[in-house]
Amino acid sequence: MEVKDKKIGFVLTGSFCTFSKTIPKMKELIDKGAEVIPVMSYNSYSMDTKFGKASDFIDQIENITGKKIIHTIQDAEPIGPKKMTDIMVVAPCSRKYHVEVSM
Repeated sequence: MEVKDKKIGFVLTGSFCTFSKTIPKMKELIDKGAEVIPVMSYNSYSMDTKFGKASDFIDQIENITGKKIIHTIQDAEPIGPKKMTDIMVVAPCSRKYHVEVSM
């Protein structure tokens, strides 16, 4: 799939153990010419876990994307109506229902 010039909403959910593998995918998309708009669920944005501090993940994501993370319902509401993205990635996603996309 060609992602050059695509706006990709990249949503991180609370499966913290996969962040170390998921966050670098944002950089891969940007390196391929995509604009990544970061979105985090409430828990992924605010909880420290044994896998890392939320603030460290936030800093890493904002440095990679150059954008502030959307992390409230109010800030996320315009994404659909304003057609802010071409593609939405929700990661991690349950293995039972996910589709793997190779890049």
